[in-house]
Amino acid sequence: MAAAYQGALEAVLALVITTGVGYWFDRRWGTSHYLLIGIVVGFWAFTVRLWRLRELMVEPPDKPEGTSQPPTE
Repeated sequence: MAAAYQGALEAVLALVITTGVGYWFDRRWGTSHYLLIGIVVGFWAFTVRLWRLRELMVEPPDKPEGTSQPPTE
């Protein structure tokens, strides 16, 4: 369960940090595109992190629970 909270926190922080960096670039150089790029990159990182976390949390249906080896016949 701790891995789920860690993954969710990392995903949200990825969005917040990249948006903040985009905002900083906009303020520093007087541009308006970096904030949008930061939001897009942050959302992408957020989505990728949650997808990878999902793969870690869900076991394949043909694999018995609690084993790391495939069943032998």
